[in-house]
Amino acid sequence: MKPTIQDVLFSQVHEILPTRDLLAKEMKKRKIRLYLGVDPTGANLHLGHAIPLLKLRQFQDLGHEVILLFGTFTARIGDPTGKDDVRKPLTEKEVRENMATYKKQAGKILDLSKTKIVRNGDWLGKLTLTDMLEIASRMTVSRLLERDMFQRRIKEGKEVWVHEMFYPLLQGYDSVAMDVDLEVGATDQTFNMLVGRKLQQSYHKKEKFVLTTPLLMGPDGRKMSKSLGNTIHILDTPNEMYGKVMSIRDDLILHYAELCANLSQKEVAIMGAGIENGSLHPREVKAGLAETIVSLYHTPKKAKDAEREFNRVFRDKNLPLDMPEKKVSLNKIDAASLLVALGLAPSKSKARQLIEQGGARVNGERVKDVGTVISPCKGMVVQVGKRLFARVA
Repeated sequence: MKPTIQDVLFSQVHEILPTRDLLAKEMKKRKIRLYLGVDPTGANLHLGHAIPLLKLRQFQDLGHEVILLFGTFTARIGDPTGKDDVRKPLTEKEVRENMATYKKQAGKILDLSKTKIVRNGDWLGKLTLTDMLEIASRMTVSRLLERDMFQRRIKEGKEVWVHEMFYPLLQGYDSVAMDVDLEVGATDQTFNMLVGRKLQQSYHKKEKFVLTTPLLMGPDGRKMSKSLGNTIHILDTPNEMYGKVMSIRDDLILHYAELCANLSQKEVAIMGAGIENGSLHPREVKAGLAETIVSLYHTPKKAKDAEREFNRVFRDKNLPLDMPEKKVSLNKIDAASLLVALGLAPSKSKARQLIEQGGARVNGERVKDVGTVISPCKGMVVQVGKRLFARVA
């Protein structure tokens, strides 16, 4: 269903600067040019990354001009946002490989035939020293040092490097180079986007709107992060994605409904009222969310299949029909090493932690001791937590 301007400017939105009303007026008068800028610093995107892409798709469905900008130049500097230490610069090869993967995943949300794909290396790489000094003359050092991570480093006696201070200027200059009306991004990019607004006003004497989208919490209630192991990736299999959505805390149901399921504010409000008055059970609501989200990134059929498999395993207590199989060459192996060998834990320290927390089973029996020695045999099923299974080949 085609969204309304109301949907676009209120759902999945944290803030619109300078005002929501002014942007609405512009959208009613004409087709605006907007963009999302992404530095291809990683290859595997999670649902938190998808939120601004979903917002772009809504603008696209209303006929506005959407640009997906890859920071092929800025990625090689490293965005200091949220970092207490300097980022490691990427190589051209890493940027190119990550960009190809990102574009493929973005295509699950955006209509790429109606999306203009650009690279900021095409203009930033051509800037002369004179150009850089011109850009720098339009922003003060005191304004750049207002960034929270810079302030934190200064208080802790850590360094702030000159090239990091150039990052928001270069990202901001993207708005000038493309002469856009609006930039979309997550709340942690607000500072960078406002620098672009300042430069757009300075160079072109025109307003640039800034729309920020909320940050997504992981299923456990902490910020969704690869380092915390609480991510739901766009490239997760249907079964993985379905199971992870079903694992979200009950108090996060509406959070996911608004940010990940592409539902209108009215639909989310009805859902919330149903949960509150008891007419909707949280588990059934999560099942509906899981089906919607899996359908969005896969297909409705695969979502239905994932639902059946989830119920087969978690409701009916059966083993998964499809689980990875790996050979274990040793005749005897400690439990922690077995989890690592089967790909159920990234390291022995993490494997030991899982065992100590009672989260590992072998053929249905809980492993109680980290030092337990196991004799792997063909067909042995090893389980970690509720969703991870592997079979010894």
